[in-house]
Amino acid sequence: MPPLATAPPPRKDRRVLRAVLRWTAAVVVFGAVGAGTAYGIVGMERTDVPGLATESDGRWVYPTLTKPPLPSGSPGPFDEVNAAGAHYADLRALLLPAPKGAKEDSALRGEDGWLATKDFLAEYVEEDRAEFRQKLVDNGLRHIAARGWTTEDGTHTRIYLLHFATAAVADNLFARDLAPYSEPGYSLRDAEESTPDGHFPEEGRIVDVPRTPYVEPKPYGAEQVRHAYLSAGDVLGLVVQSRKGSAAAVPFQQTVVLQGQLLS
Repeated sequence: MPPLATAPPPRKDRRVLRAVLRWTAAVVVFGAVGAGTAYGIVGMERTDVPGLATESDGRWVYPTLTKPPLPSGSPGPFDEVNAAGAHYADLRALLLPAPKGAKEDSALRGEDGWLATKDFLAEYVEEDRAEFRQKLVDNGLRHIAARGWTTEDGTHTRIYLLHFATAAVADNLFARDLAPYSEPGYSLRDAEESTPDGHFPEEGRIVDVPRTPYVEPKPYGAEQVRHAYLSAGDVLGLVVQSRKGSAAAVPFQQTVVLQGQLLS
C-alpha cells in the first residue's frame, strides 16, 4: 500500500475526533485465499467457511461464483505487471449475484448497469453527502456498479463497487477517509452510529483485499444495519445489510467474503 497523504485539516462539528482517530487505524493484510477463477462455496463443508459451522447457521445459498474473463492480454488486478492495480474485467460482472430465493432490487441497476452518484450517496446521512460527493469528484470516480436484493427473512442487501483510476487513489480513500478502524468516516442514513465489528471472523481473509466491517450497536431503531468497506486495487466496495429487529451476522460475513473473492 502506498504511503498515506498528509492528514487533512480537522473536520468541523461532530467529525473533529474522527479526524484524529482515523490516523491510528491499521490496515490488516489478509491471509491467502486461492486465486482460481471459480468459487464453489455452496458445495463446501460448513466447517470450511469461516465462522459458519453447522447446518442451521443461517448461511445463504449462492450460485457457484465465476470471475468474468479478462480482455485478451490484460493482467489481473494484483499481477506484478499491473502497477495501477487496475481491474480490466467489466466491473458490473464483478458484483456478487443474489442468493437463492432473493428478490432483486431493480432500482440499483441504474442506467446500463451504472448507478448515478446521487443514488449511491443516498445511503448516507444528508449532511455528509455534499462533502462526500466532492471527495469522489476530486479523486476521479469513474463508475459505480451496484446490486441489491431482499431475502425471505426481510434482510435487505446493497453492494456498491466504485471504480477509480489507480489503486493508490482507492487505498487512500479507504484508509484515510472511509474506513478507519475506529469508526466509519461517513455515517449511513439508517445507522448514524456504527462501531467496529469485533466478531467478524479472522479466517478467510483475502490477500490484497483489506476489509473493515462495522455494526450498528444497541440501542438501534426499528432495524439494525451492518456494513463493510473493501479495498481491491482500483475498486472500493461497500456492502450494506439491514433487517427489521436485528441483522444476522452469518449472511453478512458470507456476503462480504464472497464479494471480496470476486474482486481479488
